[in-house]
Amino acid sequence: MDWEVVIGLEVHAQLNTATKIFCGCPTAFGAEPNSHTCPVCLAMPGALPVLNAAAVDKAIALGLAIGAELNRHSIFARKNYFYPDLPKGYQISQYELPVVGKGTLTVQLPDGGEKVVGVTRAHLEEDAGKSLHEAFIGQSGIDLNRAGTPLLEIVSEPDMRSSAEAVAYLKKLHTLVRYLDICDGNMQEGSFRCDANVSLRRPGAPYGTRAEIKNLNSFRFLEKAIEYEIGRQRDILESGGQIVQETRLYDANRDETRSMRGKEEANDYRYFPDPDLLPLVLDESRIERVRETLPELPDARRIRFMRQYALPVYDAGVLTAGRTLADYYEQVAVDVDGKLAANWVMGDLLGALNKASIEIEDCPVSAEKLRLLVQRIEDQTISGKIAKEIFEEIFYRGGEVDAIIEDRGLRQITDVAAIAAMVDAIVTANPQQAADFRAGKDKLLGFFVGQVMKASQGKANPDQVNAILLERLQKG
Repeated sequence: MDWEVVIGLEVHAQLNTATKIFCGCPTAFGAEPNSHTCPVCLAMPGALPVLNAAAVDKAIALGLAIGAELNRHSIFARKNYFYPDLPKGYQISQYELPVVGKGTLTVQLPDGGEKVVGVTRAHLEEDAGKSLHEAFIGQSGIDLNRAGTPLLEIVSEPDMRSSAEAVAYLKKLHTLVRYLDICDGNMQEGSFRCDANVSLRRPGAPYGTRAEIKNLNSFRFLEKAIEYEIGRQRDILESGGQIVQETRLYDANRDETRSMRGKEEANDYRYFPDPDLLPLVLDESRIERVRETLPELPDARRIRFMRQYALPVYDAGVLTAGRTLADYYEQVAVDVDGKLAANWVMGDLLGALNKASIEIEDCPVSAEKLRLLVQRIEDQTISGKIAKEIFEEIFYRGGEVDAIIEDRGLRQITDVAAIAAMVDAIVTANPQQAADFRAGKDKLLGFFVGQVMKASQGKANPDQVNAILLERLQKG
């Protein structure tokens, strides 16, 4: 009998507030070590935490977006554990009464299907600092700039049954937090990362013993870590061994997980309500105020794109994968064919951005310029081939679409008489090829098209060239 994989994810989304969750220190990434600290986040005696209201609103936004229960009364607790980069010796978190309760996230799977993944809870907490090892020999450094940065920990139900489903879920959540503008989603800087709980069981049997893989900060690492862990646990179980409940780390260089420590249970952390923080009470007016700020969410936008712009499922999914990209596409698609606009955004634009390692937010071609380029194809001012040349020019060197067309004499030839004259000359100059075409060698049409386009320096309208050529060649 095969093994069934059971996966749950704990996702840590660093909230993009200007200041930390319990003090006024900035959260900006990349500052000099220990420069963004104060008595509160350094845990100095007598320093008292004050809750950041913006962090609460961002948690509410996530809860509304996933249709979750919002607990009108939640509390902060002290989660006790000891690490060098945790100044207080405990983390302020939420446990029994989180701000966001049960919800769901509908995930699009690679095979085109959908899966509803349950969200158990999403709770607010503070991040720890960071231990630094690379720049030191025989010792470690501690940077407490990150200590106190607000986190929203989003805990899924153990509903995923493959690494592909886990990656799809994480990607969907990554898209959602960026749409909501509650987290920048930068996985390289650690502002969006996850822990994966993986176990195996026989189908229908109770859940097996799980191993937790900590601090995965890329979709690829998540997939590879889960695949390795599945193989490791299967080998142990099939040889008669038992899985130890533990926390493991994924080593990308060796493509393996290795044991870090025994897995703690909730009682090991000795949770108790933080006496320095009052309960968090949400009133309806606050929830409604946040609701009014929500953008159109990815699923709704994807469905609208399919309807409004006549896009296939795949195109709509790609174009709504990021809020900035979706906004860009909608500006390009104004008064032009939606599918043609999608082809240019998904093909030439994203291809050039990827090649140049540029994010859509820093795109050198404005949406209005690309819209005008697409419009010039539609009104037959230029051909698609010439449009690609113009795109390359404005992407790498700038300039205006119409000015480039006029300055370089790129305007398309659409005069039927002029194209017919070129066609007649080419057919007359190639009698053998014309005879072979009439004898059934249809592929020779491409030869004639190429000759006409060469004669017109690429400016002849391709559709007219094809139509006139077929007429001339078939008549003989």
